Amino acid sequence: MTAIDVYRNLLKTAHDALEGTVAGVTTEQATWDPPGNAFSIAANYAHVVTSEDMAVQRLLRGKDLVAATTWAGRTGMSELPPLGPGAGDLKAWSRQAKIDMPVLQRYGQAVYAATEEYVASLTPEGLARSLDLSVLGLGQQPVAFIVNALVVNAAMHCGETSCLKGIQGLKGYPM
Repeated sequence: MTAIDVYRNLLKTAHDALEGTVAGVTTEQATWDPPGNAFSIAANYAHVVTSEDMAVQRLLRGKDLVAATTWAGRTGMSELPPLGPGAGDLKAWSRQAKIDMPVLQRYGQAVYAATEEYVASLTPEGLARSLDLSVLGLGQQPVAFIVNALVVNAAMHCGETSCLKGIQGLKGYPM
């Protein structure tokens, strides 16, 4: 098994866990605004898929987002969440954006497919290619750093989503 195979498996596992956790959540449950500083389930999910879209399409491939091309106007969000450092207030966005969770999940599937296609196309040299992430305060990092971040981001927000479901009296994780 190669490092690329491992990353493909990790991404699939992270995507499947997140999708299993949000399965069956209604738009009303997904957009419930929790107290304190937590974000809604929909905001967490939107953050995961739009961040992944941005990281893979714009940062790694140098292309336009899936949300701006094949899925333009069909993401299930009235507007995209703030993306990148200093881009805006996700909490404020989550309170004002209109979200259709089933449609957002279909966009998410398209993002996952694009990510999985990209990672499958990588060579060991491509995985090691250096990126200048100084604008994020991260200096020079390999492509593998971004792929790691995608896995971790999906896993972290899966846990947060499970907790938000539990607070609403729903079963969290699907297992």
